Amino acid sequence: MTWLHTVKFKHGRRRRKMAKDATHTVTVLGINGHIGRYAAEAFVAAGWRVIGMGRSDKHAIPGVAFVKGDAESVADMRAAIGDSAVVVNALNLPYDKWFGGAMEAQTAKVIEAMGMGGKTLLYPGNIYNYAASLRQVTPDAPQNPARPRGEIRVRCEAMLRAAAERGDMQVIIVRAGDFFAPGKNGDWFEQGILAQQGKIAMPSAPEIGHSWAYLPDLGRAFEKLAWHRAELGRFESFHFAGHFVTSRELADAVQKASPRPLKVARLPWAMLVVIGLFNPVMREVAKMRYLWQNPMRLADPRLDAILGPDFATPYDAAVAEAARPFLA
Repeated sequence: MTWLHTVKFKHGRRRRKMAKDATHTVTVLGINGHIGRYAAEAFVAAGWRVIGMGRSDKHAIPGVAFVKGDAESVADMRAAIGDSAVVVNALNLPYDKWFGGAMEAQTAKVIEAMGMGGKTLLYPGNIYNYAASLRQVTPDAPQNPARPRGEIRVRCEAMLRAAAERGDMQVIIVRAGDFFAPGKNGDWFEQGILAQQGKIAMPSAPEIGHSWAYLPDLGRAFEKLAWHRAELGRFESFHFAGHFVTSRELADAVQKASPRPLKVARLPWAMLVVIGLFNPVMREVAKMRYLWQNPMRLADPRLDAILGPDFATPYDAAVAEAARPFLA
């Protein structure tokens, strides 16, 4: 029997046991964020008891016990975590507020709130950690960030690794590409690709590929790794392949979903640079343009084996669902 078959057997057995065990819980810190919302929905659908912490119950997700709390407060986070076996760190800072040690400080507070009880922390990673010249981005690839924003992410992950190696907790990093999801989420897909009605803005040359993560699928990947946590090490890093498609393929999928013809144009990066002179968020977005100029493909056969074949929502179906509110 292969390792994967063994895991599948244990996975099924644990799922049946959990259905009777109301104390098997997960806390989602940052329930209103992109990752938080879809991870919570995936855990609920799989039968977990889910606690969601945020400043407001914005999404009012059925099956989630909301706890009001502030991510600046270690006490609030510790109270929300309680006796949860698993914690999803879906906290993030505004894009222009990462600097001056702010991200590292937030990470330190989460580590403190987790305590030393050996709980499992699921942490969403991104591609910023790697050099722009890297084409196949695997978990064992060297981390040589191209921008200060990537250096921040490397430092935060090093803090988590240190906590795991001390034995305080188990850390599972799930790295993914740019998000897209149903509805208006303020993500790149909405604000960059579909921002102008009647037009598709391609952020790169038509033939350049880019890694995308459909959030309902990514949420289910978080849940599945949580089920397998007993078979994993103290510190693990997985890369969620998602959909690697060219700008042309992206435009074609949106066209296919649209009830009317759409114009296709290149995203005006020069305009974003000018806007960035007055808008700090747009200034930081423009600095990350290299991610669109270089085809960096996330790959991880190990995670693919855990998730199994046909795990991902078909690309055209995912794009159609995400684009629907903007194409009516």
